[in-house]
Amino acid sequence: MIIDTTKLQAINSFYRSESLKEVYGLVWLLIPIFILVLGIIIGVLVIVWLERQISAGVQQRIGPEYAGPLGILQALADGTKLLFKEDLLPSRGDIYLFSIGPSIAVIAILLSYLVIPFGYHLVLADLSIGVFLWIAISSIAPIGLLMSGYGSNNKYSFLGGLRAAAQSISYEIPLTPCVLSISLLSNSSSTVDIVEAQAKYGFWGWNLWRQPIGFTVFFISSLAECERLPFDLPEAEEELVAGYQTEYSGIKFGLFYVASYLNLLVSSLFVTVLYLGGWNLSIPHILIPELFGLNEMGGVFGMTIGIFITLAKAYLFLFISITTRWTLPRMRMDQLLNLGWKFLLPISLGNLLLTTSFQLFSL
Repeated sequence: MIIDTTKLQAINSFYRSESLKEVYGLVWLLIPIFILVLGIIIGVLVIVWLERQISAGVQQRIGPEYAGPLGILQALADGTKLLFKEDLLPSRGDIYLFSIGPSIAVIAILLSYLVIPFGYHLVLADLSIGVFLWIAISSIAPIGLLMSGYGSNNKYSFLGGLRAAAQSISYEIPLTPCVLSISLLSNSSSTVDIVEAQAKYGFWGWNLWRQPIGFTVFFISSLAECERLPFDLPEAEEELVAGYQTEYSGIKFGLFYVASYLNLLVSSLFVTVLYLGGWNLSIPHILIPELFGLNEMGGVFGMTIGIFITLAKAYLFLFISITTRWTLPRMRMDQLLNLGWKFLLPISLGNLLLTTSFQLFSL
C-alpha cells in the first residue's frame, strides 16, 4: 500500500488552517465582550462615586475624600474589602439557592448590555427584538432575589424576596406598553433602528418630545425596577432589616451591590436609546453627527464622540435618579402597588392606544 504524503500534508495543513480560523474567531468574539465588561465595571465605579458625592452635596456634608484624589478610589477600596471578608452561610438555609441567587441577578442584568448601541456600529448584538429581549431578561433578576430570600431561611429575607418579585411584576407591565409605543413609532424593535429613526428628525425628533407621557411612566417604572428610593421596599431597613440581603456577607453581598448599580446603568442607557436619541445629538443649525462623521464609520474619533454623547445622556438621567433618591420619602407597599396597577398601567395602555391610532391615521 502506497501512501501519498503530498495529500496527507495538504489535509493536515487544511485542518490546521481551519483550527486557526476557529481560534481567531473565538478571540475576536471575546475581545468586544471583554471591552464591554471592563467598561461596565468602570461605569459602575463612577456611579458609586457620583452617588456618594451628590448625596453629600444634597445633605450638606463631606463625602468620600481620602481614598485617592477626591475619593475616586473609595468604591474600589470598598470592593476590595468585600472581596476579602469572610463568606458566611446560614446553618439552616438552602446553601444551593443561597449561593446561586446573587449570580443569577448579576448575569441576567449583564446580558441586557448585549443589545445597547453605544455608538454607530458599536453594539454586540443588533437583534430585531432588542428592546423586548431586554424586558424578558430583566424579568429573570427578581427570580434570583426570590431564591436568595428563600434560601436564607429568614422571614425578613423571604419577605424582601417576595416584595422584589411583586414589585418587578407590577412595574414591568406598565413599562412594556411604553416600549411597544416606541417600537410603533420607529417601526422596529431593534435598538439601533430606534436610534436611527429619531436621528431622521433631529433634536425635535427625539421620542422624549413625541412620547412625554410614555417617558414619564418609563422613568417611574425604571426607578421601581431598580429598587431605588422611593421604591426600595424589598430592602427597607426600618421594616426588613436589609431584606433579601440580610444574611449575606463578603463577595455575595458585593454581587447584590453591583447588580443594583448595573441595573441602574442599563436603565439609564435604555432611556437614552429609547427617548434621547442615543449617540445622536442634533441641535438647531449644528448637526453634530454629520460634523464628526458619526453617520458614517467616522473613524476612532467619531466612535469616541458617539460613546461620549451616549454616556453623557445616560449620566444625566443617573443624576436625576440619584437626586430623586434623596428628595422623596419611601412609599408604603400598598401605595407602591396601587401606583403601578391603578395609575401607571391604565396611563401606559392609554398612551399605547393613542400611539397606535396616530400611526394608523398617518398611513
